[in-house]
Amino acid sequence: MGATGSKLEKALGDQFPEGERYFGLENFGNTCYCNSVLQALYFCVPFREQLLEYYANNKSLADTEENLLTCLADLFSQISSQKKKTGVIAPKRFVQRLKKQNEIFRSYMHQDAHEFLNYLLNELVDILEKESHAAKGDAENSSSPSEKVANGPKAIHENGAKKEPLVTWVHKNFQGILTNETRCLRCETVTARDETFFDLSLDIEQNSSITSCLKNFSSTETLNAEDKFFCDKCCSGCVLAFGLFLPFTDDLLVLLLKSIASVDCGMIAEIDRIPHMRDPCGMLILQEAQKRMKIKKPPQILVIHLKRFKYIEQLSRYKKLSYRVVFPLELKLSNTVEDTDSEYSLFAVVVHVGSGPNHGHYVSLVKSHNHWLFFDDENVEIIDESAVQTFFGSAQEYSSNTDHGYILFYERLGMVSSEGVIF
Repeated sequence: MGATGSKLEKALGDQFPEGERYFGLENFGNTCYCNSVLQALYFCVPFREQLLEYYANNKSLADTEENLLTCLADLFSQISSQKKKTGVIAPKRFVQRLKKQNEIFRSYMHQDAHEFLNYLLNELVDILEKESHAAKGDAENSSSPSEKVANGPKAIHENGAKKEPLVTWVHKNFQGILTNETRCLRCETVTARDETFFDLSLDIEQNSSITSCLKNFSSTETLNAEDKFFCDKCCSGCVLAFGLFLPFTDDLLVLLLKSIASVDCGMIAEIDRIPHMRDPCGMLILQEAQKRMKIKKPPQILVIHLKRFKYIEQLSRYKKLSYRVVFPLELKLSNTVEDTDSEYSLFAVVVHVGSGPNHGHYVSLVKSHNHWLFFDDENVEIIDESAVQTFFGSAQEYSSNTDHGYILFYERLGMVSSEGVIF
């Protein structure tokens, strides 16, 4: 790697970014899935800076328990503090911890980079939340008895309002909010349900683009036939619309209620003293509806997972879709709740190399200080920006090119973080 490292330094010359480090990662047999994702995360600058800040604040604690977060922070610190500008680092401690913690990654079979990324981010959140709860518990134990909440719900403020869920710096970087809107075609009532995400998994088509995939993701779907929708508004006023709930019954009462439920709901609508719950009764009529998914809150770092592995029932196995999907260097996110577009810039791509889902290799492309770099485990080289398009995919089903973009990392432009840093 010495020759490769010196070659990279020579290629960049005096344009080598001050303070930056470009290090390959050793492969321990089948850990290319891990290496490619770690390189993308390392060059996610706000995430890297906050992870290194976490490391600086916690490395002096002798009793800090080793976990994936401490191992990742230690790895990033090793890279950033190297005296050399280029080289190779073995992420041995991190990989050992990963395999110890999750048996899925213990085998030497081909692993999925997206599955690893999803697991890692959620695990980091769990660790940060546990540390926050532990710190709050210590603070409560050291407070006076009058300040403690005895046998009460900890998630409630003094005024009775619920506390907001903990938002970690992982959330601040990667978390977005989707809203699932359903409109009843009978009464036109719109109901919305929010859900959070760390990445968007998009279905892909041949000769398409990320923009068209996002439009399909947010396209309107009609719910009919077996998919009809239960509308609260259409069934409001009917005591049986939500089913009957009895805290205690005997056999006779159960039989009586069954006979009541067999008549028209309107005949007993005056009965309003029987407790009920929101379980639809068997006699209600479901309504046709339209459903669509929109992005309510775009994340600072938009991670897009292209669903290149599809289960083919005729073959009883997964097949890799080599479809050509264009991903732009600059992306406008228009399918949001707000009218204004959110603009993003591509800074990393995890690429799957190979013809099938159960074998192959992972590499990553990374943009750093206006230079594009190619990371293939221990090897790092500079590439031209135009080379990114060679990883869009194949226009024909059968092609010798098996290097396809799999996970895309975009950073939001023109946004200011809580620390005042513009991304």
